Amino acid sequence: MVVDTTRRIATFSPISLLLIPLIVSCVSRPSPKEEIISPERKLTEIETSQQVRAMNERILMTSLSSKRDPYSDYKIGPEDLLEISVFEVEKLNSTVRVSSQGNISLPLLGILRVKGLTANQLERELGELLAEKYLQDPHVTVFIKEYRSQRISVMGAVEEPKVFEVTGQKTILDMLAMAGGLKDDAGHLLFLIRPPPLEGETPEGGKPPGGGDPKTFVIDLEELLVKGDLTLNLPLIHRDVINIPVTGKVFVGGEVWRPGGFPIGGKRMTLSQAIVLAGGVKSSAKASETRIFRHAEKGIGREVLSFNVYAIQKGQEQDPYIRENDIIIVPRHGVKAFFVGVKQTLTGVFSMGYSLGSL
Repeated sequence: MVVDTTRRIATFSPISLLLIPLIVSCVSRPSPKEEIISPERKLTEIETSQQVRAMNERILMTSLSSKRDPYSDYKIGPEDLLEISVFEVEKLNSTVRVSSQGNISLPLLGILRVKGLTANQLERELGELLAEKYLQDPHVTVFIKEYRSQRISVMGAVEEPKVFEVTGQKTILDMLAMAGGLKDDAGHLLFLIRPPPLEGETPEGGKPPGGGDPKTFVIDLEELLVKGDLTLNLPLIHRDVINIPVTGKVFVGGEVWRPGGFPIGGKRMTLSQAIVLAGGVKSSAKASETRIFRHAEKGIGREVLSFNVYAIQKGQEQDPYIRENDIIIVPRHGVKAFFVGVKQTLTGVFSMGYSLGSL
């Protein structure tokens, strides 16, 4: 039986040997679908990479050359421990913890709101209050003995995206430096998302919470890092989220079959083409109220544009061109369902590191 098997193998082995060169040639032959990169595209990639390197150099130089004391302009917040000394009356010296509402309680002065003040501002305010009723020309010093741990997230196209535990006052450039700078595929926009205040907190400006909507600040990185407009280097607060989307993306969510981010690649793309990339609309969609969320050209905020995809598909309305970093939402039937879809879309976009802010 063993002999028969050996003969059978010997019979087919010459044919196998003849097929080997053919197989090898097929394997080594380059795929006909292999992408050919044009010189124009290659040049664009080189220019983009050079610009990102220039931006990273600016981040590093600003970080190293900054002589600013990171604590001098730190704004007092809940859970900070303050050491307050009054030179004229030692009995007024006290060490107090800031409450979750941003208040402290002091002898003679009672309950005071200190959240949002720097140590120097609180010194002046305490001196003025004591001078009104109790002391002549008091000398007050405030020392922040313990800083609360602040969590600031940096995500998207940076070298080390993560949640950072920081103390003291930090700015956008500080956090970009801590995140290792920008990646080569970083876009030219930075989105700073500031979540709504937690329960029991009062928003900036002392206004009561209303609606719990997050704020979105759109920062042009070229203006900040290339042109050096440091007014865009905003100070950050606890729970802020910095996100830098990759370049050349559009995001489609809601009632489509394959929601996510899709590359534009420098080409002009229409709304209907973007929806096709996302697999088309579902039967549960209300595509007649499709919306594009687009960052404002300058300053804070975003534009909301509405389109009827059904009318566009029938040729009854013009198919608009979309822009890089647009967010397209195709809603479900019902207002409540629409906002649920928006929330789910943004949650998914955040998980990919491509979030473009709040709606």
